[in-house]
Amino acid sequence: MSVQDLPKLELHLHIEGAAPPAFIRGLAAEKHVDLSGVFEPSGAYRFTDFWHFLQVYEAATSVLRTPDDYRRLTRAVLEESAAQGVIYTEMFVSPDFCGGRDVEAWRDYLAAIREAAEAAERQDGIVMRAIVTPIRHFGPEKARETARAAAETADDFLTGFGIGGDEKSGSLHDFAWAFDCAREAGLGLTAHAGEWGGPDSVREALALGVSRLGHGVRAVEDPALVDRLAEDGITLEVCPGSNVALGVYPDWRSHPIDRLRAAGVKVTVSTDDPPFFHTTMRREYDRLADSFDWDEGVFDDIARDALAAAFCDAPTKKRLAERLERP
Repeated sequence: MSVQDLPKLELHLHIEGAAPPAFIRGLAAEKHVDLSGVFEPSGAYRFTDFWHFLQVYEAATSVLRTPDDYRRLTRAVLEESAAQGVIYTEMFVSPDFCGGRDVEAWRDYLAAIREAAEAAERQDGIVMRAIVTPIRHFGPEKARETARAAAETADDFLTGFGIGGDEKSGSLHDFAWAFDCAREAGLGLTAHAGEWGGPDSVREALALGVSRLGHGVRAVEDPALVDRLAEDGITLEVCPGSNVALGVYPDWRSHPIDRLRAAGVKVTVSTDDPPFFHTTMRREYDRLADSFDWDEGVFDDIARDALAAAFCDAPTKKRLAERLERP
């Protein structure tokens, strides 16, 4: 079996960022919204750097206005993921974009997302769980509202809480209340850190009590911090293609995922915002195998580490473990 064909688990996927460009263009046409500046002539998303990417991301998501829009989006994204051999995915969703942090409106959006996820599981076999993310550059007060919405709707489908957005905006310490709220609700905790922020941003995230880090790769710049991640069993949601596309690292062979893994850090593989970065899970596996000579055994280990770190219940993990077994 080719490594590209192996069953995959993805822990770091933004629902809006995974929207196929054709889906967004079609939705914009339905709503008579001009998004011409968002796309290249080829039809791909157009942006120049990370901060421009955030602006384009928010412009593209502006056409997602109703629960039904998110139901359709969820179905489109999961269909793409299943085609890549993904059997389990955790998607970042945000009440900031779904109902403006109003809890009752958020319930309607979440119900629509869940309906689409259940349909995808029946049809394509892909299992989804949702992680609520406040947007860091929207500020800590709005994050409190988002955390309350997450706490009030936590269940077997909405199982995690994290934070996304501009890593250089404020300090993660300012979001401690939101993370405490989510922890008390029983949600698994993760946080974007160590992508644009250096090792100190990773330490800030760890102070919030997370079990996982979104990206986290720049921890490699501090050997003592790498040792801490390994000793504490912190799992990294690594997105190599995203990091290369945005210029965090110049090329795949320069990416530290292999060095982190060799140091005993638990690493997983995700696509982040795949159509923005011209990647897929199959492509990530192919490039990693080519860059670091990873074989099926390495990818099996990564899948098992992803399953152990996943924010889903034990019966779900048992079913997924059975699907990872190969003759």
